[in-house]
Amino acid sequence: MKIFVDTADLNEIKELASWGILDGVTTNPTLVAKSGYSFTEVIKKIFTLVDGPISLEVVSEQAPDMVKEAKKLVASIPQKYRKNVTIKIPMTAEGLKAVKILSEEGIKTNVTLVFSANQALLAAKAGATFVSPFIGRLDDIGQEGMQIIEEIMEIFVNYDIETEVIVASIRHPIHVIEAARLGADIATVPPGIIRKMVTHSLTDAGIKKFLDDWKKVKK
Repeated sequence: MKIFVDTADLNEIKELASWGILDGVTTNPTLVAKSGYSFTEVIKKIFTLVDGPISLEVVSEQAPDMVKEAKKLVASIPQKYRKNVTIKIPMTAEGLKAVKILSEEGIKTNVTLVFSANQALLAAKAGATFVSPFIGRLDDIGQEGMQIIEEIMEIFVNYDIETEVIVASIRHPIHVIEAARLGADIATVPPGIIRKMVTHSLTDAGIKKFLDDWKKVKK
């Protein structure tokens, strides 16, 4: 399973990329606003840090405007990085129209705010490169978020659908494990949760014991 980081924090992206674990980045207007940099500064820098799909979200609501905005975003990225540009499109009827047009023009799309297998199927039919089911937000309202990942993966496998599934709105490390066990293509994970995935109390205790014992060894 590929790991994307869900942030626009340049310091976090740079650090996590140095670990050799990142396959891509997802952003949204909220994350960019938190970064403290201008939108242009953030996105151009991200492409230099990670060689993989970078999702940039449109904020228009009508299909023609989404397409126009998407093309403007692609054009704003230096030519050598454009192969990694992925346009995040909301899961609406207008969004599906935009996905169809963009996919026919060879522009990668990531349909976001997916909350059902039906929505994921329609996005894939429209030509989406990726679909992003938001599992944490489903958990928040009392539904089992991972259930839709199971449903989507079963449908996509049944019909050899090439659209990749990005498990989004991840709230804890167990979500990542569950996504991987269900065969999801990608998990997009906040930096803090990636850091939690690294640590284990027994690892820390083991390192401490080894170091303490090494101090006792005659040099």
